Amino acid sequence: MKHRHRLALLALLLQASAAEAQDPWPWLRDGRVLLMRHALAPGGGDPPGFDLKDCRTQRNLSDAGRTQAQRIGAALRARGIHVGAVWHSQWCRTRDTAELAFPGQAKAESAFNSFFQQPEKGAAQTEQARQQLQAWRGPGVLVVITHQVNITALTGLVPDSGEGVVLGLDGGRLQVLGRLMP
Repeated sequence: MKHRHRLALLALLLQASAAEAQDPWPWLRDGRVLLMRHALAPGGGDPPGFDLKDCRTQRNLSDAGRTQAQRIGAALRARGIHVGAVWHSQWCRTRDTAELAFPGQAKAESAFNSFFQQPEKGAAQTEQARQQLQAWRGPGVLVVITHQVNITALTGLVPDSGEGVVLGLDGGRLQVLGRLMP
């Protein structure tokens, strides 16, 4: 009986240690990157003939997505995370996520544009994005709001809407440190 209790206690301790090891918040510090998928925007891809200069032709954030974006920014501010820069793709849903989460800090970076409908551009664009991320040293955390296809190409992970992936450098290479759930 005692042996079973000890094993149960050991299992609980190991679970608690694993949960602490998975907590991404401590990793969000100067020089790190938070690579995020845009907030909730119902559907997938964009309608045929969409125009990057006309949000009415694109898939956009829902009301829940706008609220989610605001919560993302509020969560980082509440934890005292210093955001040094905010980059986003040229799509309206990433720009809107960035502006709602981090008002006045958003800057478009084409290396983070979706290549979902043009997969032949994926390898070159991913390499350009990787170089930009590897060059970040701060000050603060770089927040990049982009698309699932980009995050998957860079990390191998498939994030949910509003999910973040914390990246650091290890020997000059990007390393996934944790996931920040929406």
